[in-house]
Amino acid sequence: MTRPLLVTADEARLDDLLRLCAAAGVEPQVARDVAAARRAWSGATVVLLCDDLAASLALPGLPRRPGVVLVGADLDDASVWRRAVELGAEHVVFLPDADSWLVDRLAGAGEADRLGVVVGVMGGRGGAGATTLSVALAVASQRLGHRTTLCDVDPLGGGVDLVLGSESAPGARWPDLTGDVRVPGGVLSLAPSIDDVAMVSWDRGDVLDLPPGVCASVLSSARRSSDVVVVDLPRSAPWCAVEGLTALDTLLLVVPLEVRAVASTARVASAVAPYVDDLRLVVRRRSVPGLDPTFVGATLGLPVAGVFKPERSVVSDLDRGLPPAGGRGHLARLATRLVRDFVGSPARGAAGAAA
Repeated sequence: MTRPLLVTADEARLDDLLRLCAAAGVEPQVARDVAAARRAWSGATVVLLCDDLAASLALPGLPRRPGVVLVGADLDDASVWRRAVELGAEHVVFLPDADSWLVDRLAGAGEADRLGVVVGVMGGRGGAGATTLSVALAVASQRLGHRTTLCDVDPLGGGVDLVLGSESAPGARWPDLTGDVRVPGGVLSLAPSIDDVAMVSWDRGDVLDLPPGVCASVLSSARRSSDVVVVDLPRSAPWCAVEGLTALDTLLLVVPLEVRAVASTARVASAVAPYVDDLRLVVRRRSVPGLDPTFVGATLGLPVAGVFKPERSVVSDLDRGLPPAGGRGHLARLATRLVRDFVGSPARGAAGAAA
């Protein structure tokens, strides 16, 4: 029987992780050196790798695998994210902030074969249409019969619940999840559900970021309970945005066919590339002739996942609080095709899904 793997030579940190395993009701394997870690690496249900051995394991020949969590030692050490990318880690966490998340992750490790796909959407520039595409993907996913969660990780976006016309719907928003709550187990049952799409959004208050681990915890819970998780991401980089990026299987950058938008998207792509293995473009045409999508993809060196055109009905629906892509226009067709592509991918749930 496969078990979680704890990798550390730090006895104090090992005691912390063993305590969390006991709380989760699982019996782990323990590797106190690199050789032992390499032997057990591929067969473990989940790997909790402490930062004291991370650099030693980030060597050629170590196979990439899902379920690797890097346990950082110093919250102020920015280089931990580089080591996470080198190892293909899905998450970076810090103790004791992530205790409850890790307990839930350990308890649910046996469900790894049923993990949903997590797709992020980000604008290449402001007003590109990332939120509109995010909601369209969630609507298309639900209509295709998939269990769907929509997470709004943009604290300055006004709240994706407004796009769905559900700002008055009862349920927890992000600021309600910043206290001492065990987020993973019941967050989606606390969040509003709009037309069978579970939604985690911001309110109109003053909270603009989340404590470390909260966003990662919610997204992990969503991945285990959903077939498709859509994450609306900001171009700025609060802590929650970084955690959102590291949880993704695929990131879609929305770029209008404008010269300045392409230049802005190039900078955004460069900033997010260290956190995301699978990065693609979604091109939004203008109402007047503009750049060619193929040229834009070649210029940015990224694959074009799809193209959609401006639609008056989408603008009208947004103004009335109706979800976009509810009909049969360009955006609806694109969203439906993208969901089918992602869910049908043989690399589902693994970093670096095939384009």
